[in-house]
Amino acid sequence: MLKRSFDIIMSALGMYLLSPFLLLLSLALILNSGFPIFYFQERIGKGGHAFKLIKFRTMRTNSKGLQITLDKDPRITGVGNFLRKYKLDELPQLLNIFLGQMSFVGPRPEVRKYVELYTAEEKKIVSIKPGLTGLDSLNYSQESELLKNTTDPEHTYITEILPEKIKLNLVYLEKRNFGYDISIILATIKKIFS
Repeated sequence: MLKRSFDIIMSALGMYLLSPFLLLLSLALILNSGFPIFYFQERIGKGGHAFKLIKFRTMRTNSKGLQITLDKDPRITGVGNFLRKYKLDELPQLLNIFLGQMSFVGPRPEVRKYVELYTAEEKKIVSIKPGLTGLDSLNYSQESELLKNTTDPEHTYITEILPEKIKLNLVYLEKRNFGYDISIILATIKKIFS
């Protein structure tokens, strides 16, 4: 109850206080690469239910290719690079949090094809709401950089990175409480600005 109250209040406050900044980012995106401003992707949330994750669009429209992005990916626009560097492309997820599809802290939501790889034990991860940040995103904040020099980035993600993220998410499941969430939020803020 405390976590949900925190999520509602802070996401509403965040959207309100950041609205001029979000409008400015939207304008920059329009001037740089036109419409649409937002990118919607199906992700798997609590209980294995799909929802539409909202991000600022950072790639050129109609970009094809991998579902994962690489450092210096040619599909990413100029403004998109800036947004991704400071994780500003994630700000629209405040709406996902407000709507109850996500929480501020929890395992980052994956696409269905990766969740389908989970073992029965690992599927516990989708027993809670996914988060805007979590142990997995803290430890793999430079994921695209790790994948850029591999010959098969998706295979590397599935065989090397995803198993480590799953382990971190299972650790979070065991340790989660409101105080732990606050420490993860503070660590995330520190990481973004360091």
